[in-house]
Amino acid sequence: GVAFHRRDSILPNQSVNPKTAKGSAIMSAYQAPLKDIRFTLNQICDLEAVLSLPAFADTDGETAEAVLAEAGRLAQGILAPLNRQGDTQGSTLANGVVTTPDGFREAYAAFRDGGWNGIPFDPDYGGMGLPLSIANACAELWNSANMGFALCPMLTQGAIDAIGAHGSAALKQTYLENLVTGHWTGTMNLTEPQAGSDVGALRSRAEPAADGSWRIKGQKIFITYGE
Repeated sequence: GVAFHRRDSILPNQSVNPKTAKGSAIMSAYQAPLKDIRFTLNQICDLEAVLSLPAFADTDGETAEAVLAEAGRLAQGILAPLNRQGDTQGSTLANGVVTTPDGFREAYAAFRDGGWNGIPFDPDYGGMGLPLSIANACAELWNSANMGFALCPMLTQGAIDAIGAHGSAALKQTYLENLVTGHWTGTMNLTEPQAGSDVGALRSRAEPAADGSWRIKGQKIFITYGE
């Protein structure tokens, strides 16, 4: 068999039948481009050399192949059929509560329960500890199948990287396991009235205070995957 870092969570424990999911009767024609991704990983990224590194001693080519195949199944069978639903129905905000399109809640439960958010992260925090190249290949599958859905875990992974690189021990203890396992999610707070993707025009700033907290000043007008 294939030896996964988290044998109990690599495969989704829940699945969403796109034929019966409310509002998702239109089947997607999306086909996961696994052949192209395998070529890129093996011929360009030299995955075999990556897996030979000490950090990935417990991972082999068979493991990587199984992860890609299941990521493709998730993209093709669950995420892609919901792509149109995300466009036609969209998310709504009412009385302080955000409601995602029909089927998204169940799809995220399958994503979370499968441990997919933790592919490249430390097993000590609930991750799988696999190479980032494999995580990026899986993210390509999910984004091409349903970008509206895949933005959420992408931003969560950015929050994990930021806290892992710059957070205090207390912040890591509070946030990392919940984020890595997908029980909490991250957001992107970028756009300001005078700056969209022009990062150099941003004016918001955070300044340290004497009590160890931070004083944040500025205005944001869009928060991706947050309200």
